[in-house]
Amino acid sequence: MKFLILILLINFMYSNQLQKPEIYQNSTHNIKNWYMSEKLDGIRAYWTGKELLSKNGNKIYAPMWFTKNFPKFELDGELWTKRNDFENIQNIVLDKTPSKSWSQITYNIFEVPNQKGDFKKRLEKIKNWQTKNKNKYIKIIPQIICKNKKHLEKHLNNLVNLKAEGIILKNPKLSYFVGKSKNILKVKKFSDMEGLVIGINKHDDGKFKSLKLKLKNEVIFNLGGGFTNKQRLNHPKVNQMVTFKYYGFTKYGKPKFASFLRVRRSE
Repeated sequence: MKFLILILLINFMYSNQLQKPEIYQNSTHNIKNWYMSEKLDGIRAYWTGKELLSKNGNKIYAPMWFTKNFPKFELDGELWTKRNDFENIQNIVLDKTPSKSWSQITYNIFEVPNQKGDFKKRLEKIKNWQTKNKNKYIKIIPQIICKNKKHLEKHLNNLVNLKAEGIILKNPKLSYFVGKSKNILKVKKFSDMEGLVIGINKHDDGKFKSLKLKLKNEVIFNLGGGFTNKQRLNHPKVNQMVTFKYYGFTKYGKPKFASFLRVRRSE
């Protein structure tokens, strides 16, 4: 029991050493000349210079041929294939027995931790390395200078139309930092959240109706939207974590217009 608590504590401390975005507020944040990039819907991975770790500090069992020519310095990025492919990515990356399917995966870099200089200077580190080494599994996520809020909105709409998840905005003038910060923001058309399945609701004929979910704040609600016919036949099970999207909250603290996205495996 003490060993388990120690592991959880170590993972918690590690997760707080990563950069974490706040949610963009149109009326609050001045993002002129910030860098914006596509928010990839994959599995976040931290390269220590020796191995890949998940956002919770757990080992990612990438095959040796995938990482053997990675740089000796640290990287932060997303293991990803393509848009709207999260379940496939999750199954490949979180499998403790790595498969040939890792050939579909690329490591998409959005930060070079613990390097001197501002954001642009830090990115030059991996760009220069990649120019020399040309590693086919490493990609660098393009950064665009945001002119103003209209530019942000137009770029967001273009990406969403291509089934992208959203945008990450970042203040490019700062030295490397960790933790949750207003200097890095995520922008989406909707919000998403995770909930624990604590029950299955069914119709009178026994067919699936909805999931009974418990949120981190102990709020309980039923999630019945967003499921395909196939997912209704093979729905998430009790004790699984699921991700859903929503648009604000009711006065009782329940997500409004909630819609199922996917089952979320532990990272």
